Amino acid sequence: MSGSGTNAECLLRDWRTGVHTSWNPCVIATDRPKTCFRAQELAEEYGLPCVSLDLHEFYRVRGLEKTILDSPRALEIRDEWTDELWHTIQPFHPDFGLLAGFVPLSNITTCLPCLNVHPGDLTVEEDGRRIFTGLHREPTENAILKGFPHIRSSVILAQAFHAAEGDIDGGPILGISEALPLDLGGHAREEFEECKAARAGKKAAEYKNDLLACTALANIEVLKKRGDQIVFPQAADDFASGKFDLDADGGLLYCGEPVQTVEYSEKEPPKPVKRTCKIRE
Repeated sequence: MSGSGTNAECLLRDWRTGVHTSWNPCVIATDRPKTCFRAQELAEEYGLPCVSLDLHEFYRVRGLEKTILDSPRALEIRDEWTDELWHTIQPFHPDFGLLAGFVPLSNITTCLPCLNVHPGDLTVEEDGRRIFTGLHREPTENAILKGFPHIRSSVILAQAFHAAEGDIDGGPILGISEALPLDLGGHAREEFEECKAARAGKKAAEYKNDLLACTALANIEVLKKRGDQIVFPQAADDFASGKFDLDADGGLLYCGEPVQTVEYSEKEPPKPVKRTCKIRE
């Protein structure tokens, strides 16, 4: 956990109430103990141990004030931090991890399988590349700028991050949420394009409250409740129960059948999407 803990709380609530019980939590870990107070609160509420490894402090004592991966030394420190994180959680014998709002780009995925929920439809590609990748507002802002009518959450089997390849948000797409319509608040697409153009030469903090950012954030809040918190618990439960696997070529299998992904909704049973099918918009 790194932030508000809403996704983690949803996962734990469903587990406690018996909605999804194929897995059992063993520990909560956070990289931001000074700001992510919900990690300790949830640990106490659910009777779990809570461990922390402050990412910012880890960098600071090694001579770097920022945690961005913009140099070989920064990448080296991130690998050191990942190793220490694994040594911290390994005594609890986890079989897999659920990255519930866990921000750091770490390679903990090389130590154990990790599922990550992402605020974007990772099934959408251009020239063979996923176009709604990235952190925070980026996937939703891109969907707005490209004129997409809807957004989805995706759950992936997260892969190791390699800075040189820029392969963020790679890995098999275990599940997607139902399509949710993008609410542009009555604004035209051209207004958002102008907004994007006006950001040129500015720092991120200078446009965090512009029209594009605010519209994206409003949609993300809806997506979190109707996307993340629907698809993540179900995909995690199916993963824990062994319904997912990979074939010899790395293709995704669901209940032994080849699929592109599985669509999860609140009221309907999971819908496997065959690899040759176009996902419904």
